[in-house]
Amino acid sequence: MDSFSSHSSMGSGSPQMSSEDFKDQLKNQLAQAYAQEFLETVRDKCFAKCITKPGSSLSGSESSCISRCVERYIEATGIISRALFNAPR
Repeated sequence: MDSFSSHSSMGSGSPQMSSEDFKDQLKNQLAQAYAQEFLETVRDKCFAKCITKPGSSLSGSESSCISRCVERYIEATGIISRALFNAPR
């Protein structure tokens, strides 16, 4: 059996996963992957941009920079997500 057919049935004799269930599962997996990628990007980009001298605590300017950086990424992610998920099919 290929990987799709082995995961698409619920058990012996059960019907295969419906198209809608498959789409929902795929959307959830994509959302999880996107969230993980988002967190890694924010961590890497904002840390590199904002933290000039790593220490035991953040300075006021580092904290403000991190907040602004994260807000920009969240806003951009929202715009992209709306464009992708609300596009005509």
